[in-house]
Order: sequence, then C-alpha cells, then structure tokens
Amino acid sequence: MSTTKNDQLDDTDRALLRLLSKNARSSGSALASELGIAESTVSLRVRRLQRSGHITGYHADIDLTALGAPIQAIIAVRLTKHARPEIERFRAEAPTWPGVMALFHMGGRDDYLLHLAAHDAAELRDFVIDYLTGHPAVAHTETNLVFEHARGTGWYQLLD
Repeated sequence: MSTTKNDQLDDTDRALLRLLSKNARSSGSALASELGIAESTVSLRVRRLQRSGHITGYHADIDLTALGAPIQAIIAVRLTKHARPEIERFRAEAPTWPGVMALFHMGGRDDYLLHLAAHDAAELRDFVIDYLTGHPAVAHTETNLVFEHARGTGWYQLLD
C-alpha cells in the first residue's frame, strides 16, 4: 500500500491544519490554547508542516468589489493543439495577464479554466478579445459569470 502525505499526519497535525485553514493569522498562543499543547510545539509543528509541503502558503481573502473589480468570470479555454510547447507557453503566459486570479489545467472537454476579475463588462469583453480570441494557441472560449463565491469546508474531511 502506498504512503501519502496525509498518512504522515497525527491528530494534532490535522487539528492544527483545520485551525489554520479557518484563520491563518491565528497566533501561536491561540493555536496552542485551542489544541492544548505548548506554543513551542505549535511552532515546531507548523515549521515541519511547511517543510513537508502540507502548508504551501498563507493568503489574504481580498474583497475585489472594494477594489473596484466586482465582475468575476470563469473562462473555459480549449487549445488548438495539444503539443507540449503550446501548452507550456499558454501555462506560462496566462497567469500574468491582467485580472487573472487563477489558472486551472483541466482534463475533459476544456483544457483550462481561467478565473478572472474585472472592473466592468467592457473590461471583461476586452480581456477575451485581447488575450484569448487572438492568441494563436486558443481555439475556443466560453465565458461564465460568477454571481457568488462561497469558500468550501467539505475538504476538511480529508484531514480526518
């Protein structure tokens, strides 16, 4: 039977990851108090979880509407061909384009999903025309507006 990263976690590690996923800014003393362990133990465990790749970063959730970018879209992208150089070129360029929040390489009908933030519908339209429609690697796009985004917690079961 193969060993996964999850197999290396004990109950305290899993509880620590759950707490950090809810609030990555929690202090070491607050985490220690919640877990019933010493603050120094929390620090050691967090560093170990970072080194092992269980914790890959800390991020702030930003209100895009407050930044003047209330439009979000998920754009499905199909490439013209599936040659490695075309895939790698698109993969390298797309995350740097204005407004791109995330790029997902997909299996199935679409090759990529782009998560984009825009100031208005015109900016979204211009993005599609300027960056996707004219891109030599892109064969087809389909733009879907995001009305609401809710962060999921169902993945917490992976820590059980």
